[in-house]
Amino acid sequence: MALWKEPAAKEAFYKEPERADGDSSTQELPRRARDHSDARESLIASDLTIEGKIEGSGHVRIAGCFKGDVHVDGNLTIEPGARLMGEVHADTVVVGGELQGNISAVARVELLNSGLLVGDLKAGSLTVAAGSRMRGRAEFGWEEKTRRLDGNKRDGSTL
Repeated sequence: MALWKEPAAKEAFYKEPERADGDSSTQELPRRARDHSDARESLIASDLTIEGKIEGSGHVRIAGCFKGDVHVDGNLTIEPGARLMGEVHADTVVVGGELQGNISAVARVELLNSGLLVGDLKAGSLTVAAGSRMRGRAEFGWEEKTRRLDGNKRDGSTL
């Protein structure tokens, strides 16, 4: 097969499907194309050093060096060998590299065996692998218990 015909094959993949009733106003891309856009993850590559602030929704993966705060409605992954200096607020934080800063108001924190955290953390749950290191305070599990206690107070029952 000739290489110059390959783009035509890709174009056919992204072609909008025809509806049986002939209405083309609400056509959607094939499922495979939509899934690709739904999985949004931003990557700071291993050979990059960036200073600033990250805010928004979606997942962030840091493989290089980032200096600044990260506030995302999604997951943050710090790869082994990567470095982040700043405050973190995310749904799930996975630390495989080095994080110098506080982690707050997250659902889950995972410290991998190569992970280093210098700062305080507050999370719904904490998973610590053998070999990981941390210097700071850790508070975890309080969010779930607080919800249970608040529920008990509302219905009048006691502990």
